[in-house]
Amino acid sequence: MDFAPFGAVLFDLDGVVTPTADIHQLAWREVFEEVLPQIASEDQQRYRDNDYTLYVDGKPRYDGVASVLEAHDVVLPRGDPGDEPGMDTVCAIGNMKNEAFLRVLERDRIRPYPGAIRMIDHLDELGIPSAIVSSSRNARKVLDVAGITNRFVAIVDGNVIRDEGLAGKPDPAPFLEAARRLGVEPEKAVVMEDALSGVRAGANGPFALVVGVDREDQADALKAAGADVVVPDVGHLLGQEK
Repeated sequence: MDFAPFGAVLFDLDGVVTPTADIHQLAWREVFEEVLPQIASEDQQRYRDNDYTLYVDGKPRYDGVASVLEAHDVVLPRGDPGDEPGMDTVCAIGNMKNEAFLRVLERDRIRPYPGAIRMIDHLDELGIPSAIVSSSRNARKVLDVAGITNRFVAIVDGNVIRDEGLAGKPDPAPFLEAARRLGVEPEKAVVMEDALSGVRAGANGPFALVVGVDREDQADALKAAGADVVVPDVGHLLGQEK
C-alpha cells in the first residue's frame, strides 16, 4: 500500500504496536476469576473465554469492568478512581486489574511487533508523523518498557482522555484529538486498530482509512465494525513479511 498520500497514521497500542493485549487478557482473567465467584450468582461465576474480546478490548478500564459485570448480571456502584483495589465498586475492581497488569508487565517485559516497527520506519522515511491512541492509562509505561516512546510524535492515552474530558472509544474523539495534536486533518489520517470498539471509533470519524488488525480470528467482525482493510499485522501493508 502506498502511504505517501496520507498525512498521518494513528496507531492503537495493544495488539497493533505491542502484544500487550496478551498481558491485558492475563490480568483481566486473573482478576475476574477471583472476583466473579464472590459477587456473581452461581450461573454467572465463570469468566468466559470471549469476555475480553466482547466487553473489554479497546475500552477504558472502568468501562471494561462495567461491561463484564453487566454481562454477568452483577450491579455495583461506579465508585471513584481513587478507590482502593477490591470488589466493592467498579473502580475498585479496575484498580485490581491495573495492579495485576503492572505485575505481569514488569515480570514478562514486552517487545513491539516487528511488522509495526517496519511500518513506523517506513512512515519516518516518508516524513509522515504517527501517534499512539490508546484507552490505557499505562500506555506510556508500555512504550517505555518496549523502548519506543520516542518513535511517536503524539500520545493520546487514557490519562489524556480523562484530563481532556474526551469520550472513549467507540467515540472517535481520541483519534480526532491525536490528529489535532499532529496538525493533520482527520480526513488525511489513517487509523490502525485491532479492537472492535477501536475500529468503530475510526469508522465513526471522517478518517481517510480504517485498518483492522486481526489477531483474534475476527476478520468478519472487524469488517462489520467498519474496517476498510483487514490484515493480520500492519507490516503486511508494506508487502510480504520477512
